[in-house]
Amino acid sequence: MKYQRGMRSLIFCFMFMVRFCFGNSQVMAQDTSLIHLITLDPGHFHAALVQKYMYKQIAPVVNVYAPKGPDLEAHLGLVKKYNTRSVDPTSWKENVYTGPDYFEKMLQEKPGGVVVIAGNNRKKMEYIKRSVDAGMNVLADKPMAVTTGDFNTLKAAFADAKKKKVLLYDIMTSRYEITNILQKDFLHMPEVFGELAKGTMEDPAFTIIRTHYFLKYVSGAPLTRPDWYFDTDQEGHGIVDVTTHLVDLVQWECFPELLLNYQKDIRMLSAKEWPTAITATQFRKVANQPAYPGFLQKDVKDSMLQVYANGEMNYSIRGVHAKITMIWGVQPPEGSGDTHYSCIRGTKAKLIVRQGKEQHFLPTLYIEDLGEKNKPLTQEVLLKNMRGMLEKYPGITLKKVEKGWELVIPEKYVIGHEQHFALVTQKYLQYLEEGKLPDWEISAMLAKYYTTTQALEKAVHIK
Repeated sequence: MKYQRGMRSLIFCFMFMVRFCFGNSQVMAQDTSLIHLITLDPGHFHAALVQKYMYKQIAPVVNVYAPKGPDLEAHLGLVKKYNTRSVDPTSWKENVYTGPDYFEKMLQEKPGGVVVIAGNNRKKMEYIKRSVDAGMNVLADKPMAVTTGDFNTLKAAFADAKKKKVLLYDIMTSRYEITNILQKDFLHMPEVFGELAKGTMEDPAFTIIRTHYFLKYVSGAPLTRPDWYFDTDQEGHGIVDVTTHLVDLVQWECFPELLLNYQKDIRMLSAKEWPTAITATQFRKVANQPAYPGFLQKDVKDSMLQVYANGEMNYSIRGVHAKITMIWGVQPPEGSGDTHYSCIRGTKAKLIVRQGKEQHFLPTLYIEDLGEKNKPLTQEVLLKNMRGMLEKYPGITLKKVEKGWELVIPEKYVIGHEQHFALVTQKYLQYLEEGKLPDWEISAMLAKYYTTTQALEKAVHIK
C-alpha cells in the first residue's frame, strides 16, 4: 500500500511538473510570437496614442529609451492614464532606460521588433535610418522628412529596409476618418462623380484647407506643447508638417494603390509660408514655460514669437492640380475647434467635406450636383451607386440640401482622431504579418515627402 501510495504521489508530481512545464512552454511560445515595441525618445503625444489600446499581437512590456526630461514624463503620464482609466484600461508595462547613451543602448540591445518614433523632428531621420540599418522595423509619426536632406536620407532608408527585410511606415490617420473614406468612394463612382478634373493653378481640382490650434485637448486634458515644438529648426516648418496628411489624402483618394513616380508625376508650382504670432502670455499657457527659451529668441519680434507654422502649396500630380493650405492659430474661439475643408471637382459633381460652425465642427460630406444637362444627380442615381457603401456602412442616409445632397453618417462611424492611431497600428501589424509593405505604399511615402520638401524649397516667406 505504501508503495502504491508512493507511486501515485510520484506519478501525480510527475504529471504536475509536465503540466507546469508544458504550460510555461506554451506561454513562452506565445510570448516569443508576440511583437515587442520599443519607444524611442517620445517627444510628441502621438507616441503614447499608439498605446491607447492593447493589441493581441503586441506584448504588454514596452522598452523605452529616452533622455530624462518633461517629454518622457509627459509620455509616461499618458500611458499611465490609459492603464488606470475606468473603462477598458490598458496593461502596458514601461521598462525605461534614460542614460545619456539611450540611442546607442537601444541599437545595441534591440529588445523589440518595432521601434515607435514620434518626437523632435531634427533627430527623427537619424533615428529612422540607424534603426533600419540595425535591422529593426520602424513605425514613425509624420513627418519623417522635413528638409530635402532628410528626403534623400529617407530614400536611402527605404532602400536599406528592403535589403534588411524590415518595414518602415508612417502614421497616416486621416485615411481612417469616415468622411475622407466616403469622399474617396464617391470619387470612383463615374455615374455620380464623372471624371476627375485636371484643374488649374487658379482653379485646382483638389483643394484642402485645414486649421489647427496650438492649444488643444488630448485624452480629455489640455495638452502642453514642448518648447522645441515652436522652433522650426527642431519641429520643422508648418509646410512640411501636418501638410503631410493632406498631401497623402490627395494621393490616396485620387490615385489609390497606384505606383507613383515622384520624379515624373509631381511638379511643385508655387509655395509660400507665413508666421503665427504668439504672445508671451499665450506661450506660457500652451508651453507651460515662464518665458521664451533662449533658442527661440531668434524668432521673437516686437515681444511676440513668430512661428512659421502656416503654409500653402500649389502643385500638380499626374496632371491634376492640387492646392493645400495649412493654418495654425493659438487658441480656438469658444465652442469651436480644428476645421477641415476638402473639395474635389469632377465633371458631374463636387465632393466637399466641411467642418465649420454650421456642421458643429464635425466633418460633413456634401455631394454638389454640377447640373450636367439632362442628367440630374437624383437620389435614385446616388442610392444605386451606393449599394456597396450601404452594405459596408448600414444606416447612412441622404439629405437634400440647396446644391445637392448631404451624407448623414451614423455616430457609430464617427470615431475620434485618437482612435485612428489604433487603426493605423492594426494596418501596420497586418503588413508585418504579411512580411512586406505594398509597393504602392512605399511609392506614396516617397512621393508625399518629395512634395512637402519641394514646397519648403519653393516657399516664399511672408512676414
